[in-house]
Amino acid sequence: MNQGSPQAGSSEVRRKPLTRVGTVVSDKGDKTIKVEHRYTVKHPRYGKYIQRRTTLHTHDEKNEAREGDTVEVAACCRMSKTKCWRLTRIIRSAGGEMREEKAE
Repeated sequence: MNQGSPQAGSSEVRRKPLTRVGTVVSDKGDKTIKVEHRYTVKHPRYGKYIQRRTTLHTHDEKNEAREGDTVEVAACCRMSKTKCWRLTRIIRSAGGEMREEKAE
């Protein structure tokens, strides 16, 4: 059996990591930022759409994101008790100019 290529129906197939887009609400930590992700959900009984938010503790290796920036984060393996996301790129800085930087 060839171990280099995954077979159909195999659990070895790699998927793209889960990504979210949000706004940096805190950059006080060393190599850590807090990203607020806002989304809407439909109420199960009444059908009204409700706004929700969650705060994602994110790893920022180069300390390049600032408060107010719009960033994209991707899920990764757990780094601490609360931190399991990493910064993928900065979409828009707080000043408003577009940036396309990759954080490696």
